[in-house]
Amino acid sequence: MSQIRIVLKSFLIHATIASMDQVAQIREKLDIVAFIGEYVKVQRAGKNFRALCPFHNEKSPSFMISPERQAWHCFGCKKGGDIYSFIMEYERMEFPEALRTLAKRAGIELVSSYQQSGLNSQKERIYQANSFAKEYYHYVLTKLPAGKTALAYLKDRGLTDQIIETFHLGFSPASGTALFAYLTKKKQYTPAELIEAGLAGQNSRGYFDFFRGRVMFPLIDHRDNVVGFSGRVLDPDAKVSKYVNTRETLAYHKGEHFYGLSVAKDAIRREEQIIIVEGEFDVISCFQHGISNVVGVKGTALTEAQVHLLARYAKKLTFCFDGDSAGQEAIKRSLIVVEKKDLTPTVIAIPGGKDPDESLQKEPGLFKKAVREDIGVYDYLFDQTVASVNRETPEGKQQIAAALLPIFAQIKNAIIKEHYLKKVSSVLETSYESVEKELARLIQKQPIVNEKKQTTTKRSQEEILEEYLLALIIQSPHPKKSVEQAIALLSEVLPKERAYQKLFFHLLEHTTQAEHFDGEKFGASLPKELSTSFDTISLVPIPAFTDEDKFIAEIASVSRKLKHFYVQQKMRQLTTLIREREAVDDTEAIARLQEEYSSLLHALSDK
Repeated sequence: MSQIRIVLKSFLIHATIASMDQVAQIREKLDIVAFIGEYVKVQRAGKNFRALCPFHNEKSPSFMISPERQAWHCFGCKKGGDIYSFIMEYERMEFPEALRTLAKRAGIELVSSYQQSGLNSQKERIYQANSFAKEYYHYVLTKLPAGKTALAYLKDRGLTDQIIETFHLGFSPASGTALFAYLTKKKQYTPAELIEAGLAGQNSRGYFDFFRGRVMFPLIDHRDNVVGFSGRVLDPDAKVSKYVNTRETLAYHKGEHFYGLSVAKDAIRREEQIIIVEGEFDVISCFQHGISNVVGVKGTALTEAQVHLLARYAKKLTFCFDGDSAGQEAIKRSLIVVEKKDLTPTVIAIPGGKDPDESLQKEPGLFKKAVREDIGVYDYLFDQTVASVNRETPEGKQQIAAALLPIFAQIKNAIIKEHYLKKVSSVLETSYESVEKELARLIQKQPIVNEKKQTTTKRSQEEILEEYLLALIIQSPHPKKSVEQAIALLSEVLPKERAYQKLFFHLLEHTTQAEHFDGEKFGASLPKELSTSFDTISLVPIPAFTDEDKFIAEIASVSRKLKHFYVQQKMRQLTTLIREREAVDDTEAIARLQEEYSSLLHALSDK
């Protein structure tokens, strides 16, 4: 957890003592187990809790959480820290945003001295600039003459005042510099900051607004930060792109966000289903017709980051893409990442193959019926493929196999995969074995992707035992008694080189002075370089012992094994020293070293 302390120090170096107290106050008020439990499924493991790590793929849980230490650590990817570091890592936040988010959750109002201390990051400044721009665009659309044409356009498309307000729709004036002037003169932003936020540009004639003469759709993330905008041109015959999005910035990455998620997330949790459409008007039309669990994808297919985000809200993911070939291909590409998250993918077959907006405008009843009757994505793709070719010809059968087998190959569940392979063999009127052979051939042809392996430093057996023994002591019912038991065996041979070895001596000092072991006081008393090691041993998984006697016996057994290692190590060192002294005929030193060696030999044989 020392890494997070460094982060906190860098952000708080100019803050007041009161704000530093608030950082600790927020950490103490929030239950780290309950908080992390909202992101991953946690299970009790003795004094601690374990889960599958959300930061790397694993089948066996190595992610541990300590309620006593209010800390977490993954023994797979080696990441760890406190509640601040978790939300910063998981949500890709910087510290000011993490502090603001956790303060709100804890019901603590941050002191103004912190908020005014100039510690806002560059990303935070972009969020603020975008928020001001959102309010400005909305004001232009709803209050100023410059927005009349755009407002009439939206009303002609059936949008109500409530929907316009809900989605904070706006209009960017065509004048070219109106927003730039507002943000630089009224809100004290520099031109460089506005360019960095994607709100302005610069040419030989000076600065200009990036969005001009467009209906504005604010892109708001699931934490209610305005990360960017999508602008739609009003004139359908204009010789420019119909839609323009904020370019990639520190705050906006197209492959990580959805349109409408900030508005839809409660309905998604309630319905336990996420409907994914392609465009902004598709999302808005669904909302107007009472379908609220809808988001718009900002791209042609889902990315891993997007699926990772959606998996937090619901397990059922329903595609409602356009019925053209591009929409079908986007579904197929998305399935690769959807399968990794074990989500349930389905499809809404839009009547007439239209997009959701057009379908709702013309046949809302049929569209709502299609929503209620969504079908499994693999059944949908199977039916679409079989209907599109002549399966009576060898060429048609080959096309069906080539289209469907790569899709079915990625299904993780063996039973479901076999079900669809049998459907393919049936429709092709061939044996199941032939389909399996063709599938194997196709898999062999696919390029091998070398996944980046984590490099780990191999630890010695002694270090592993030290970590385990310390974990047993710290997590035992009586740490004071346990450390005394271990030190009684190790005190004469225990080195002071590695962090874990130093922790033994600090433990002995603490338990000697204190009547009872206090983990919080002990952790606070440690040198900074040992804090991370202490957090780690507090989280190391240990067996579930049936009674205290077996716990004590395990501590004694591990202590004896460590003593054996330490004695052997010391004997090897003495052997080297004896040879060195023999080379110079130092009889006095040789006798002393041999006596020490004999003493260790006796200790080694002592059971």
